[in-house]
Amino acid sequence: METTHFKTPLGMATIMGDETGIAKISIVDEGEESQQIPFVLQEAVTQLQDYFKGNRTDFNFKLNPKGTDFQKKVWQALIEIPHGKTMSYLDLSKKLGDVKAIRAVASANGKNPLWIVVPCHRVIGTDGSLTGYAGGLWRKKWLLEHECPSQQQSLLF
Repeated sequence: METTHFKTPLGMATIMGDETGIAKISIVDEGEESQQIPFVLQEAVTQLQDYFKGNRTDFNFKLNPKGTDFQKKVWQALIEIPHGKTMSYLDLSKKLGDVKAIRAVASANGKNPLWIVVPCHRVIGTDGSLTGYAGGLWRKKWLLEHECPSQQQSLLF
């Protein structure tokens, strides 16, 4: 398993993976940037950098997250939430076919090992509130604003 660290506007990202795909992407406040990026991680780093520059809305590098079948089913549903859109935990549970599974869906969402690429930040409370984000609610807010910036009207004088 190869590892690299690189700076983002939200902190230091860590990517772990190998030729079978990217297994983990996480974020911390501080850390040291890697001097060299392993070949198997280069495409993931490039695509994430493009995302932060506003030049990418989806990712197409190979993923290989570790989790239960249920978690993987939830993570796949997260990938299907369009860029710039949000979905409530309740609606996500309904989409997966079991409204009563809302707590299990929220738990799987919280265990998402692929920060940003599997966009768990797009899941919000039924009332529209920003709830539960392992990276911190300030990062969730930043990501949602990055993906759907509000357009300020021009002021004419």
